[in-house]
Amino acid sequence: MFEVGQIRGGYGPINILNGISFRIDDGDAVAVLGPNGAGKSTLMAALTGTLPRCSGTLFMGARDLSRSPSHELVSAGIALVPEGRQVFAPFTVRDNLRLGAIKLSARGRLSERFEYVFGLFPRLAERASQVAGTMSGGEQQMLAIGRALMSKPSLLLLDEPFLGLAPAIVEEIIVSLTRLKADGLTMILVEQKLDIASRCAARAFVMQKGRFVYEGSFSELISRDDLREMYFGSAKAGEVPSI
Repeated sequence: MFEVGQIRGGYGPINILNGISFRIDDGDAVAVLGPNGAGKSTLMAALTGTLPRCSGTLFMGARDLSRSPSHELVSAGIALVPEGRQVFAPFTVRDNLRLGAIKLSARGRLSERFEYVFGLFPRLAERASQVAGTMSGGEQQMLAIGRALMSKPSLLLLDEPFLGLAPAIVEEIIVSLTRLKADGLTMILVEQKLDIASRCAARAFVMQKGRFVYEGSFSELISRDDLREMYFGSAKAGEVPSI
């Protein structure tokens, strides 16, 4: 169980997050939706300790992580796939993945994690010795997800992993995330497109101005006139636009 209580934080004197609270059970997958500037990426940064939290609580099960720095959050089982991939371009695929396993410790052997990631993304196995900077954007996104999985997380945060990717690559990554969900990995996905999010997650959170304004099923979200207008413009109730 992952539980967040009244998280507030921002950049310097500017407060972006205005009391975010939610709970995710083990094995659950949720999507965080919202317009640009709603605070979605700021929330991901606050949950991973890369942005200082002004106040609020953070619990992984019974473990209080409210004041833990980012490296302790990784050790506790939280891993982030950042927006924009941020792979180490001069390093090989294998070296990028190995960097993700620095905090692996007792959670599994390195060889087992390589086997798991290569099984999830066979392309990475084929390109294990290739320099990451020479790969396509879609392959780099697979590498960013694989790098996060090398730490054997119990909670995976994905910040817009489909941004700018070709439809064929989107489908390939959705299949991989579906497998992760079936394996029982808890996930929080930040996504702009509701049709993609609904295929990867069981529930939706909608953010606006640093707050959650909706939490529930995708079907109910689509039926909400106010939120439907935000995302679909003139789409009718019950309609979900395609990619």
